[in-house]
Amino acid sequence: MTRSELPLHRRTITVTAYAEGGDEISVEAELSDVRPWAEPPADVVHRMGLAVRVRLADMVVVHAEADMRTFPHAECPLITPVFDGLVGLSVAAGYNRAVQQRFRGVSGCSHLHELARALGPAVVQAAISANAGLRYAGEQAHDPRSTAGVLNSCHIWAPDGVGLRKLDTGWVPGTGPRPVPPLSTFGQRGPETSGG
Repeated sequence: MTRSELPLHRRTITVTAYAEGGDEISVEAELSDVRPWAEPPADVVHRMGLAVRVRLADMVVVHAEADMRTFPHAECPLITPVFDGLVGLSVAAGYNRAVQQRFRGVSGCSHLHELARALGPAVVQAAISANAGLRYAGEQAHDPRSTAGVLNSCHIWAPDGVGLRKLDTGWVPGTGPRPVPPLSTFGQRGPETSGG
């Protein structure tokens, strides 16, 4: 099998989060589809954005805005107001199911739906980063267990997993070396070496 060095297609999704005071974050996602072999302006097929503002206390979306910058059909942007329906959703248990029900298929746009799905885990990670930043600055952060919106997301964060057991021994996420040392390094009085 031979492969051309020039790709047929390149999809890029970027997600960036910002602090908005101490109690909210904003998260912006952008999707672009590019045909590297095509000449401009036909090379960029899609360039779309989805931005949300999330209240950290309960991880609820308080503002949402979809934006189409490059799109194939004049009618494409007509669907953007539908994504205001993200407002009120909790980016916790049930988020993916709600996104599927509200925006999948003919109820939405496949590209903005993809961005809405990407926002969920990115918002959780951004909230964890926001708390780590507060701790790093010496300010009061939420209880580490409250930032474990990652519960059940992988083997580390299983209900009986090593992540929660490390929290119970005094580990503070966002401090110390990476990778975080194994549980066996954490003593009864708390971690000898912090990790984040």
